[in-house]
Amino acid sequence: MHQVTLDRLWGLREETLLKLRLNTPAGGWFPALQDLNWYIAESNLPLTDLFFSPNLKKISVYPSFSWGRSGIPPDALPAVASTISTLPTSTLQSLVVFPSESWNRTTHWADLTTSLSSAVLRCGPSFTEFISVVPLSGAAIDHLMRLPHLSTWHIGGPPPSYSPSDLPLIFPPLTSLALRAGFVREWLPLLERLGSCSMPPSKVKESLKSLKFPGPVVDATSTSLIQTFHNLVNLNIDSSCSGRTGEGPCIFKLNDDDVTKLVMALPQLESLLLGRPCSDNTCATTVACLLQISVHCVKLRTLGIHFNTTNIANDFWNISYDPRYQELHSRPRCKLSRLEVLRMPLTLDVPGFVTVAKGMIDIFPALEYCVEAVRDTGWRNLSVVLKELQEGVEFPDAPSVSVLIFSLCL
Repeated sequence: MHQVTLDRLWGLREETLLKLRLNTPAGGWFPALQDLNWYIAESNLPLTDLFFSPNLKKISVYPSFSWGRSGIPPDALPAVASTISTLPTSTLQSLVVFPSESWNRTTHWADLTTSLSSAVLRCGPSFTEFISVVPLSGAAIDHLMRLPHLSTWHIGGPPPSYSPSDLPLIFPPLTSLALRAGFVREWLPLLERLGSCSMPPSKVKESLKSLKFPGPVVDATSTSLIQTFHNLVNLNIDSSCSGRTGEGPCIFKLNDDDVTKLVMALPQLESLLLGRPCSDNTCATTVACLLQISVHCVKLRTLGIHFNTTNIANDFWNISYDPRYQELHSRPRCKLSRLEVLRMPLTLDVPGFVTVAKGMIDIFPALEYCVEAVRDTGWRNLSVVLKELQEGVEFPDAPSVSVLIFSLCL
């Protein structure tokens, strides 16, 4: 047996558990076990260590579904911490411990810092993946930074303190990095230093393929810090603003030039998510930035970005005739098939739908539809026109367009 999923267990009495412990064979009950998925529950806490194997390569720890979103009960935390501190790590390659705090927001993750840090400190050079929202001790973070083959790291706490004299920094050749909310401002400057460092320990500048972090704002400061990681394939600034929460202003502060600088620096992007488009419609970006994205990131398949739709039909007309964009029109474009518009508003007259749809297809030749977070007649109608244009339907005049759109949306 190489894989076990441990969830709620019923019917084992205390004497049965005692017999299992007293009669444990050399090497444990599951000596060949390599992959353990542990869904913590009160019923399996006394038994979990019986499933430990000296050959474990991957351990994943989640809260039990029976606890729902209420979090780990406070009286169970000491037992959970004790078990985590004894996880076998001699052959471990992957450790996933509470990858998301959304499941149980009431858990005091800091209560598990000591136990998880002790497990991390025992991980050896074969270790490649660590994912957890639990903050680690400075010693544990420093240990992870020195592991030669660590490729995936989702960080739940702040970085250790470093001074400028500490360069070159030792850092693993990560391919995937995710930062937890509350610590982004502390990690990004460190990443910039790593990105600008040409010393061998900073191979992360070349190796990093995926970067995800939330931000209080999406602005030129946050995007400029990551432009040195020119091999990024996935960039996700996972932030939302007033269009979703109903409170506060739009957090998207980029303009067309900012977006242009970003995509010119990151030509390998396949997925670009710059916050969740909201309903405020106050951003400074226009559809001109979409042309820059399509031309400079020809591998792009996923896109979510704010752009102002107030004068969107005129904006498409402008980029068709503006001399600044003429050279771009002759260059290859990406094959994006769906555009994430989420809560952005779209109000157009009938000719406007055709103008915008044709402009969208000019920028994204494979575009089929727009993804909304709410039912929006404007974007639904635009998706209808996009589909018809992609299938070769002609729209000769406004009255015909009006009748066609109305009939297709019924």
